[in-house]
Amino acid sequence: MAKAVQGWIRGVGAKSAFIEPGSPWENGYVESFNGKLRDELLDGEVFNTLAEARVLIEQWRVHYNTTRPHSSLGYRPPAPEVIMPERARPVPHPGSNGSSPPPLTMLH
Repeated sequence: MAKAVQGWIRGVGAKSAFIEPGSPWENGYVESFNGKLRDELLDGEVFNTLAEARVLIEQWRVHYNTTRPHSSLGYRPPAPEVIMPERARPVPHPGSNGSSPPPLTMLH
């Protein structure tokens, strides 16, 4: 499959960007993320089931993106959770059961 894709790329006159595995100077963002994932999660956990791995990895991902400070962003998270004030929220339309959404909406 890889050879077919490479042949197609050459056939259309394009070039692919080859990044040598383990070369942080070629792809620093991915290498940095992989190191943090390993240091902060994978090295400290033993996953007994695939379901457990999914839950713990998702919890870490949400923490990484919404809570964990990132030095490159002035020690702020990249996508902090935002609570929209009541007046800034669109007017809710009651559902089919007559209920309305909770007073605050959390965005990720």
